[in-house]
Amino acid sequence: MRVIAGKYKKLKIEAAAGMTSRPTTDKIKENIFNILGTLDGTGLDLFAGSGGLGIEGLSRGLDTVIFVDGSKEAVTAIRRNLETVDEQVEVYRNDAFRALKALKKRDIKFDVIFLDPPYQKGLLNKALQLIDDYGLLTEGGVIMCECGKDETVNPYRFAVTKEEIYGTVKITILKGAHHDD
Repeated sequence: MRVIAGKYKKLKIEAAAGMTSRPTTDKIKENIFNILGTLDGTGLDLFAGSGGLGIEGLSRGLDTVIFVDGSKEAVTAIRRNLETVDEQVEVYRNDAFRALKALKKRDIKFDVIFLDPPYQKGLLNKALQLIDDYGLLTEGGVIMCECGKDETVNPYRFAVTKEEIYGTVKITILKGAHHDD
């Protein structure tokens, strides 16, 4: 795996040792970032795995990214992959849902959120619900969801702007909207 474009183009991304994660392929990653276009602001790479999506986001213009994964091996890989990346980042080993609650307490809002949890476990929709409930996405911010092609993505109060299927993988792009709570 590698960074596809931007200031860290061609940077090699190593997978976590002994992990059964399935990193986003370069082809799918390229399509995702073509859909997202120019990036800026603050990003969250939840269920980060090797950190490939967040690092690609930094390479393409995000100012800072917070990486979260529950696996010690994944966090080790993320830190190793960030060694040559000179950007403002935070890396946490934490349960995704506890991390979202902690981010709410810090009053952080994100311009881009990458969600690529293990498929078919209900984690994606639970994360989306908490992101919505906690108000973690900026107005006009985007959420990139990667899941199995047969999974249903509940957009909650986010607008679905794009949905594409690549083999067994479904990519759904959601956009934040203003809501009066």
